Amino acid sequence: MDIASRAGRLAIDTVCDGASAGHNEDLVAVFEQDDMTDVLVLDGATSVADVDYVDLGQGDVTWFVHELRRCLAPHLRRDRAQGDSALLALADVRAAYRARTEEGAVPPYAWPIAALTWLRFLHAGEGCTLHAWCVGDCKTLLFDGDASISDLDPYVNPQEAILQTRIAALAQSGIVDGAARKAALLPMLRERRMEQNMALAPTILCLAPQGPIAARTFTVPLAPGAAVIAMTDGFWRLVDPYRLLTAGELARRCVADGAASVLARLRTFEADQGRADSLAVKRADDAAAAVCRVH
Repeated sequence: MDIASRAGRLAIDTVCDGASAGHNEDLVAVFEQDDMTDVLVLDGATSVADVDYVDLGQGDVTWFVHELRRCLAPHLRRDRAQGDSALLALADVRAAYRARTEEGAVPPYAWPIAALTWLRFLHAGEGCTLHAWCVGDCKTLLFDGDASISDLDPYVNPQEAILQTRIAALAQSGIVDGAARKAALLPMLRERRMEQNMALAPTILCLAPQGPIAARTFTVPLAPGAAVIAMTDGFWRLVDPYRLLTAGELARRCVADGAASVLARLRTFEADQGRADSLAVKRADDAAAAVCRVH
C-alpha cells in the first residue's frame, strides 16, 4: 500500500502479512496532521496463555495492537512527547481490557504485550526531521540515497540468546517436535512475560506500566532522497536468521522494488518447510514493514 503524506514530502509504502491465513498480530498505522506524520510499526507478542480473554475470534494480542492504534489517535500532538502519548493510550487500552474481563481473572502472563517502532516525521522546509521512539525488537534502517545504509536502532534482544540456548539444549535431548518443544518452553516463556508486564521500567508496550517506559529514542535530520525502513522481526528474518539478504540489500530492495516484493521472497522461502530455521520457536512469523521516502 502506498500512502502520500498531506505535506507532499513523504511517500509511505507499507506491507503487513500474517504467517497464517486470517490471523495477524502485526500492524502498521499512519497518522497525518498538519506538518507531522506518525508511522507506527507494531509487533504483538504471541500469547503464552491457554485461552483468550477479550477476543475469542482474532485473539487478545490482535485486539491489543488494534485497540492501541485506536486509543493513540486522539493523543497525538506535536507538543506532546511520544512517550507521554503512549502512556495515555495504554491507560485507555487498559480500561477497555478491564471492561471486558473480570477483575483479577486474567493471570499477568496472559496480558498482551507488543513491540513498537514509532517514527515521527516533522516537516519543515526541505526534508524533515525524524523522531523515533522504540520498544521491543523491531528494526529500523536508513538509506540515505547515496548507497549508504545505517542501522538506526541496533538493539539486540538479550532474551533471544537465552531462548536459543534453551532450544538447542532441547534439541540435543531429542525434543525437536514443535508441540513438545513449545510445552517444554512454556514455563520459561510465562515467567518472562510476567516480568515484562510487571517491570518498573517496561521495555515493551504493556497493559499496566509500573513506571515510565524505557524506550530507545533518537533524532535524525533527513534530506530529500532519504528513506527510512521500519520492520517487525518477522520481516527481518530475511536477514537474521535466514541470511537471504544483507541489511543493505534488504533496504535497497524495499526502496527499489517495494515492500510487497520483498515480503513475497520471504514467504516463498518459508513455504519450503525443509529450509526453515530449526532454532526458531515459530516456523514462520507475522511480518510488517513501512518504507518512508522523503521527497
